[in-house]
Amino acid sequence: MTLFDQFSLAGRSALVTGGASGLGLAYVEAVAEGGAAVTIADIDGGAAAAEAERLRNAGFDVRHCQVDVADDDAVRRAFDDHEAAFGAIDVVFANAGMAAGEGYLGFDGRRTVSGQIDVYAVDDWRKTLAIDLDGVFFTFRHAVRLMKKHGRKGSLIATTSNASEITCPIVPTPYMPAKAGVRHFVRQLARELAGYGIRVNAIAPGSVVTNIGGGVLHDPAVRAVWDQGVPLGRMGEPRQFKALALYLASDASDFMTGAELLVDGGVSLRGIDG
Repeated sequence: MTLFDQFSLAGRSALVTGGASGLGLAYVEAVAEGGAAVTIADIDGGAAAAEAERLRNAGFDVRHCQVDVADDDAVRRAFDDHEAAFGAIDVVFANAGMAAGEGYLGFDGRRTVSGQIDVYAVDDWRKTLAIDLDGVFFTFRHAVRLMKKHGRKGSLIATTSNASEITCPIVPTPYMPAKAGVRHFVRQLARELAGYGIRVNAIAPGSVVTNIGGGVLHDPAVRAVWDQGVPLGRMGEPRQFKALALYLASDASDFMTGAELLVDGGVSLRGIDG
């Protein structure tokens, strides 16, 4: 087997939550280009359908489904539909996430009204944890159910964040413990599943231009603020994560489990405050 053969996903299948845009779409493209059949799972069914059609037209084997990862039954159906279409599953990215509300400081450095912990909306707290933490649990539990059923030695990859290690006043507070929880869940699950040959790892991005937070990072003025906090001088782009996604999905990383790979332009070296 050559070095490049280790990265092949030919004959395998993958499912990516939050796969219709941003990092999730980059992961979809990476594993599809690696040879896998892929399900794009996203709460925005229309966007998932459009991206699946675009990739099929480019010659890839891609389908889509609409799913709310905070709904365990909906996640179960998504995996059952994937099994019906592709027979089994080998690679799963638990990528869907969101950040509800405001941080306790705004981009101007002033304290916000709604971001203070004593007035922060309970519904926003619960929604963030339901998607960012519960959603990973639901996604991985149904992935493991199918992997065990078919005897697959698969790869599970979660999207965490450098927020699992550092603080940031302009990010809504519940996002931080949610991502820290996913980080430790990855380590716990990696130990549980090692005996089955199922690997569990995480990609921890820093500030990347995606649709999180309602797409506010696409605003040049907002992006400029974030760029200043990155030692490399710029936010990341989803395309920069494709090679890492393929590495973790493939046999190239078959001796890696329980790892969180940090990709944040050096922010964690000093913290986002400077």
